[in-house]
Amino acid sequence: MSSEPNVGALHASLLTALGTAIVSGEYPAGHVLTLDGVSAQHGLSRSVAREVVRVLESMGMVESRRRVGITVQPAENWNVFDPMLIRWRIDVGDRAAQLVSLSELRRGIEPAAAALAARRANPGQCRTMAAAVSDMVVHGRSGDLDSYLEADKLFHRTLLEASGNEMFRALNGVVAEVLTGRTHHGMMPSTPDPAAIELHDEVARAIRTRDEAAAEKAMRAIIDEAAVDLSRELNG
Repeated sequence: MSSEPNVGALHASLLTALGTAIVSGEYPAGHVLTLDGVSAQHGLSRSVAREVVRVLESMGMVESRRRVGITVQPAENWNVFDPMLIRWRIDVGDRAAQLVSLSELRRGIEPAAAALAARRANPGQCRTMAAAVSDMVVHGRSGDLDSYLEADKLFHRTLLEASGNEMFRALNGVVAEVLTGRTHHGMMPSTPDPAAIELHDEVARAIRTRDEAAAEKAMRAIIDEAAVDLSRELNG
């Protein structure tokens, strides 16, 4: 059996450590790091540190220059649609602002995606959404929030795919992080609201029957209800 360290795990660990340090403000905009410093502080090789820096560069969070170092970039330069960045901002950043921003994004995207899905969804996608709703019912009644979350994510992922729009489909990771963040940070009731599940069923049925207006209306109701719940949680 190999005793070599799991490079993938080390990479992920360092990426999370640096990413959350930047998001939390521990490393503010303008702060300069070096590969040697990162490597020494975390006890990892320069090659691992270099790969992590490249990922952060692709996210717009740092800029690396020879003889200057690795400079943390201001938040307006960040790729705010990156699912990892969304997760970090929910975990250690301004959670309220991030969730409100994402809620507004979903309101502009998912109802339109639902209408397109009613026009374009294939039978397999319709079955997947119906099955996801059934699973939400079962797991909602039992209070199994982790399994409920997986069914909820499957529903929304399939809906975005069924829209047939590649731009909408690319936002799946964004929506998944919103749903995950709400669950993992205790912003979901211990027993999901049956009315919310019923709205998901309305969306699925409207898509299956090719009723674009009904699909859009029901999806907008889902987003609006989630926004009200979010406001209630944030405002106590």
